[in-house]
Amino acid sequence: MTEQKRALVEEMTRLLGEDAVLHRDADLITYECDGLTVFRGMPLAVVFPATTEEVSDVVKWLYAHEIPFIPRGAGTGLSGGATPFGGEVIISLVRMKALLHVDYDNREAVVQPGYINLALTNSITHKGFYYAPDPSSQANCTIGGNVAENAGGAHCLKYGVTTNHVLGLEVVMHDGEIVELGGVPDAPGYDLLGILTGSEGTLGIVTSITVRILKQPESKETALAYFDSAEDASYAVSDIIAAGIVPAAIEMMDEIAIQGVERATNPVGHPEGLKAVLIMEVDGIAAGIEDQIDEMVKVCERHNVKEIRVAQDDRERGKWWANRKTAFGAMGAISPAYLVQDGVIPRSRLSEVLARIAEISAESGLRIANVFHAGDGNLHPLILFDARNEGETDLALEVGTKTLEACTDVGGSITGEHGVGIEKKEDMRLVFTEEEIDRQLAVRDVFNPNNLMNPDKQFPKPARCGEVKHAVGSGEAHQAVNIH
Repeated sequence: MTEQKRALVEEMTRLLGEDAVLHRDADLITYECDGLTVFRGMPLAVVFPATTEEVSDVVKWLYAHEIPFIPRGAGTGLSGGATPFGGEVIISLVRMKALLHVDYDNREAVVQPGYINLALTNSITHKGFYYAPDPSSQANCTIGGNVAENAGGAHCLKYGVTTNHVLGLEVVMHDGEIVELGGVPDAPGYDLLGILTGSEGTLGIVTSITVRILKQPESKETALAYFDSAEDASYAVSDIIAAGIVPAAIEMMDEIAIQGVERATNPVGHPEGLKAVLIMEVDGIAAGIEDQIDEMVKVCERHNVKEIRVAQDDRERGKWWANRKTAFGAMGAISPAYLVQDGVIPRSRLSEVLARIAEISAESGLRIANVFHAGDGNLHPLILFDARNEGETDLALEVGTKTLEACTDVGGSITGEHGVGIEKKEDMRLVFTEEEIDRQLAVRDVFNPNNLMNPDKQFPKPARCGEVKHAVGSGEAHQAVNIH
């Protein structure tokens, strides 16, 4: 153990207790990566503060000793945002997992960052309330992590992403100072909540979150629409929105994705040979809900829908959503490994971009499954590959960039909810000029002047253009993937 590490372990143990510090290699392996397992790096140590004051004390010491650090939630992120390059201290917030306060009259709740997303809805549903953002990992991901990535979910089409539900934040800054942002009522001035939400731990460590909670809708209907053509399904999505219907969600899975979910742990009996399935949901006041479903069915019929199924009860609805929300992991049933992307496109270009992704798949020889939030154009191409084959991991990464280029070529973006992290930092040049990147880095430098807080994430560095993926794979961290 180096003198620096010994001093670190001694001080962290003094501040937090022996059971709140991990420093042995065997213990640190778990923290080499987040949900994106293609890139890995060994942290210097992992610490587990339990209060805002403990987070502040830890950050003050690390800042004084110029040791970089990374805040981490449940580790479900999919862009390498919580992955070390090597030598950082990970500040895990999983012990800060309390529901601090609920105000039903004003429809807000205060949670610590380690509080699980779905746990909030489960804790308030008996009062007829719920928390709207619902990423597929909601049973495991933390609300603090959702704030860091500005997570979305199936129902963000109607209800918006995390930033639309954050009312206030308590934040530990780069030097350990504790500040409070936002609150109710919203104060005039710059939207600092908006800047912090989605900043991927590069501008501060969130230690308390005030969120908006909503009343459960009076009524809800869910339907499946089966198609023999992904193109027909795509046009149906656009025409549903064009008809003035605002569904709570419209999700789509293509043929390969359907094969995966039906072979995994939550099959629902989708017919074999389908090219696409839409999962459509409407909610709100009971009067008119059936009319909305009927109108959506009519639109689908105009686009050659093969079959429509309407959920008969909450149990069937729950099975359908479990089938969709476990789709990423279900790819392990049909492929040794996969890489998920997160592009955004205008809805009207959906058919065109899916066709381009099919071309990329054919050119590369790698299968690509498509599972995505069709209603708001947030695509999730799942690139299936075998890391045991030489060069195939690098090929999958190249294919991932090409799918993002297909999105930006039609005026889209490189991320809708998974963040940039390590994986897409070089791809930021697909949507921003060097001047635009420099101006965003200038904002980061105000909050994180020494680049100690989740260093070198989100944005490319001009001096290292195109080098980061190579560096993570061969120097600063070693490359690996999960084999299913």
